Amino acid sequence: MGYRIFRDSAGTEWQTWDVVPRLSERRTGERRVAVAIVPRVERRRTPERRVRMGRRPMLSSGLDGGWLCFEARVEKRRLTPIPADWERCPTARLEEYCRSAKPAMRAHLATLHAGDERRT
Repeated sequence: MGYRIFRDSAGTEWQTWDVVPRLSERRTGERRVAVAIVPRVERRRTPERRVRMGRRPMLSSGLDGGWLCFEARVEKRRLTPIPADWERCPTARLEEYCRSAKPAMRAHLATLHAGDERRT
């Protein structure tokens, strides 16, 4: 993962890094061919231990290949696909990438909005 800090022409400081997501679930199917049934007392609270309770993060269309994240004090942006030269390009070019990136919601705001959905 690369990382850069730069100031744009307006004086805003941006932190920039690339995000390449891993598979959200490595086990996409059942690997067991046959399951032997053994009499036992079930002590688990959920039938499947690998399942997380709650929502799984879903990637928006186009983000599954990764994105370049630009974060300033007041805003966050994402650019996809990741430009090949972003780690070594001139600051002016990095600023162009930043201007063309789409606004993104900050993680703490996304958590607050998710909490609002549960209450309604």
